[in-house]
Amino acid sequence: MQPGLFALPLWFDLGATFAFALTGALAAIRRGYDIVGVFFLALVSSIGGGLIRDGVFIPGTGATPLLTDPRYIELIVAATIAGALFGRHVKKFHRLIAVIDALGLGAYAAFGTQKALVAGLAVPAAILVGVINAAGGGLLRDIITRQEPLVFKPGQFYVLTALAGAVVFVFFTVELEMDATLAALAAIVSTFLFRVLTIAFNWRTTPVGAPGNGDDAAAP
Repeated sequence: MQPGLFALPLWFDLGATFAFALTGALAAIRRGYDIVGVFFLALVSSIGGGLIRDGVFIPGTGATPLLTDPRYIELIVAATIAGALFGRHVKKFHRLIAVIDALGLGAYAAFGTQKALVAGLAVPAAILVGVINAAGGGLLRDIITRQEPLVFKPGQFYVLTALAGAVVFVFFTVELEMDATLAALAAIVSTFLFRVLTIAFNWRTTPVGAPGNGDDAAAP
């Protein structure tokens, strides 16, 4: 991998953290949680993927800014309050949140993949870490609320778009030895376009073994 490393701009990281926390807060409000529940769902939705990355897959690589920089928790608290006070009006900004989500998906996939590669993980494992870094918050949110994780169910491409971003980043940095920042930009752009097209055309996964797949498709 190239010596130059991709670093998430702080303003982008904080903005995405707030947006993801807000989606978690709104999900908690829809479930009728109290303010404590709203906060914790906002917390795991926003930084859950990063905590899994640093706590499970690559521990011992240094304290994560998610826990050492107080602004992250402050923004999660702000998102909790905003969701509680203005939840009805936040829906007006659903397109902006969707855009931030699409951008964040590629950025966090690239950043998580890079951090895993630097820690010495093999390429397939690094790609897995990148995907979890991008989509792990939603997985934790569903587990905590005892819901069947949405990422496991048929629906619009989401994890697959994160996977695409991680693969693009690895291809450009490992195979082509491109500068990590340029590779990350390529991953972010490709993931963003993939996600936008997924929403626009409602591209969806299908259940494994569903009628029309595999051997059943050829059955009379």
